[in-house]
Amino acid sequence: MNRQQRVDACRRELANADAAAALLFPSVDMAYLSGFTDEPMERVLFLIVPREGEPIFVAPEMYDEQIRDASWVEDIRTWGDGDDPYALVETVAAECGFTGERLLVDDRMWALFTTELRDRFPDATFGLASEAVGPLRLRKDDAELAALRSAGAVADAASAAIRSLGRDAVGLTERELAGRIETELDSHGGDGVSFEPIVASGPNGAKPHHRHGDREIQAGDPVVLDFGTRVDGYPSDQTRTVVFDGTPPEAFERVHQIVREALEAGVDAVEPGVSAHEVDAAARQVIEAAGYGEQFIHRTGHGLGLEVHEPPYIVEGNDQPLEPGMVFSVEPGVYLDGEFGVRIEDIVAVTDDGSERLNDSPHGWRTESQ
Repeated sequence: MNRQQRVDACRRELANADAAAALLFPSVDMAYLSGFTDEPMERVLFLIVPREGEPIFVAPEMYDEQIRDASWVEDIRTWGDGDDPYALVETVAAECGFTGERLLVDDRMWALFTTELRDRFPDATFGLASEAVGPLRLRKDDAELAALRSAGAVADAASAAIRSLGRDAVGLTERELAGRIETELDSHGGDGVSFEPIVASGPNGAKPHHRHGDREIQAGDPVVLDFGTRVDGYPSDQTRTVVFDGTPPEAFERVHQIVREALEAGVDAVEPGVSAHEVDAAARQVIEAAGYGEQFIHRTGHGLGLEVHEPPYIVEGNDQPLEPGMVFSVEPGVYLDGEFGVRIEDIVAVTDDGSERLNDSPHGWRTESQ
């Protein structure tokens, strides 16, 4: 969909939600519908999408040119630092006729702004903008899928380069290896990192969201590598667990094989109509059957789009049926406290008759030194 089609679809979702307008704060939703966003700040910068009529920006006057350069939205109402920006919001609301109806505000809008909006529109009721924008972002169009594939390819190339270090990685700190990952992502065409890379060596691998520290990588260490980049605003995210040199702990090879089998079971379960819960169960059953169920301590996956974590969540109890265009991770893991962890992650897109992996770097734990 182009930007105009997205706004038209948002209007339909607003009607379905019985809402008169969505008020978006600087966020991925603002970017999705307008092409423009910025870092959140204390100044009022809203994109107002009424159920009827064209979107309107209410923004500090210093942002006028920036918005015009980035966005197709033509109606930009600006205010100066000596003005009352909420008076301008009230004017727009009166023009659009939604002062006393149901309004949807950005899910991440600061309380500073939502509190003031409630005071200014005491007769309105409020909900979350994800009611209208969420269904649109859930299914990726061809352009979004192309960007996600490209971001996955960059991460694959970086993964190959990091694996090629082999025994040369031994002695590096986790922090130093994370820096090399960032360099490789940039050199292969990525736009920075989609999140702070995880380099978790030895016992640190048993902490699923350990980032990286000053621990030196040792021969025989299992090392969890979880990283990604962005292409055209869309991220990649993949995890591999490798041993750069030496002999891993006794249980490691078996655990790694179990996690690989769980990954394959989860991916094999993906097809339209299957629930997110069923994908989680398919991966989890493999690990439970091997006796490590209590060491698989997180959901099987999360959606991927403009955000690295977004719906659909591949988790027990989520009965949402999968649909073509949905994109998410499948990332089972086993974490042995004080010893090591293993996680392997691929990103999959639901197709008309199954799934497509958006990354394909090797899953094995051996590197060139093994």
